[in-house]
Parts: sequence; C-alpha cells; structure tokens
Amino acid sequence: MLIGRVVGTLVATQKHRKLEGAKLLLVQPLTLEGAPRGAAVLTIDSVGAGVGEKVLIVIEGRAAGDALRKKAAPVDAAIIGIIDEVTLDGSS
Repeated sequence: MLIGRVVGTLVATQKHRKLEGAKLLLVQPLTLEGAPRGAAVLTIDSVGAGVGEKVLIVIEGRAAGDALRKKAAPVDAAIIGIIDEVTLDGSS
C-alpha cells in the first residue's frame, strides 16, 4: 500500500466493459513526510475520493481488482481509503 494525493481526474469514453461506471483518478504517491515520490498513477476510485485528498492506494495484485468489486477487472491500482491523519512517532 502507498500514501498519495489525488491530483486529477481522467475521463475515458471508451474503456473495458468491466470499467464502465468506474471513476478514474490520478494519484501522486507521497513519502511519509508528504513529498512527491515518483510519477502519478492512474487509479480506480472505490471510496469516493476527490481532487486534493490524501488517499491510501494499492498497486497491482488481487487487492486492486477487488476494490472495483468486479471479478477479473483489468485494474493495476485502486484507491481503498481516504486518509484523515498521519502521525509519525519520532522516538526512533
């Protein structure tokens, strides 16, 4: 799982039938401190996230496809949570 921030939306009028009705969002992965990390990722939104929100994403594997709740959907990344707060323990 990764932490990221929703930075945009994507509209595709033609897409795989298993993706019909799915909301597509661009997410910028972040470090724990909130700095950008790597390139933005195209994700399926399963929780109703919006632009500017900090989110929890899964990349590839069965978890990404399961987020859409459609068997064998061609999904590489999915938003599975909206983050309210991140607290780092500075004792180490």
